[in-house]
Amino acid sequence: MVAKVFVDGQEGTTGLRINEVLAQRRDVEVLRIAPELRKDQAERARLLNAADVAFLCLPDAAAKESAALVTNPGTCVIDASTAHRTAAGWAFGLPELAPGQRDALRRARRIANPGCHASAFILLLRPLVDAGLVPRELALSATSITGYSGGGKKMIADYEAGGSKLASPRPYALTLAHKHIPEMMAHTGVTTKPVFVPVVGNFYKGLAVMVPLHFGQLAAGTTGSTLQRVLEDRYAGERFIRVLPMSDPAALDDGFFDVQACNDTNRADVCVFASETQAVLICRLDNLGKGASGAAVQSMNVHLGVDEGRGL
Repeated sequence: MVAKVFVDGQEGTTGLRINEVLAQRRDVEVLRIAPELRKDQAERARLLNAADVAFLCLPDAAAKESAALVTNPGTCVIDASTAHRTAAGWAFGLPELAPGQRDALRRARRIANPGCHASAFILLLRPLVDAGLVPRELALSATSITGYSGGGKKMIADYEAGGSKLASPRPYALTLAHKHIPEMMAHTGVTTKPVFVPVVGNFYKGLAVMVPLHFGQLAAGTTGSTLQRVLEDRYAGERFIRVLPMSDPAALDDGFFDVQACNDTNRADVCVFASETQAVLICRLDNLGKGASGAAVQSMNVHLGVDEGRGL
């Protein structure tokens, strides 16, 4: 069977990459809109409803408008925006989230693609919350360092134009209200809003989220080995999640962690670095791959019942 796919917002960073991936596949027919009709609502509605799978690679408001245009009950909508990540009736597009998530994605006609920072945070914390090691009410903090491609076309253009003010890392979202926080909470089960500080660096892509933990604030008897075992057990057999050995010197380059080591893959690396009293959890991924377009295509594959890694 050849699935018909339409990418609404094909000119954006995520949409372009999805199109690149799908162009290599013979089991997919990509429906394309004429450039002069990209803002024609009737034509977009026609293509959205003609598709087996429609990707929305649009700003939040536009994604809501496009989702409302879909009346065909057979069309599966995969929204790459923030608009529906905690919305009722939308499955969260992270197959590794928990047991049963793939079944939910197969059945779903509405799938919300996770945010890049959120994917890494959730992959680190959800298994530990489920296991009762990290209390749901614990006040967590997280820092994420990411390449500038996550900021979209304008930020990419700014960085590629150069300028001394962009040479050093730049923390942002210092209102402490980053748009990924609601999904970070909803899909880990934590009930206290985490302090989240993202930092954009002068490199194109790659992302790592770091979460510090004090064992005294966790379930009694928790050690680095406990955290490691739970993560290894949860992700055993997962094609795209690799749990590295605990505090492994081989994961470091002369003591430094490579944020870009998962670039050009759909893989996420999960790491535990621990002392006797503390740990730092790190998850790295390609913010344009497992953090965006790769995750969307993976969810499409699950939904269609084909090899989950096809094209990835």
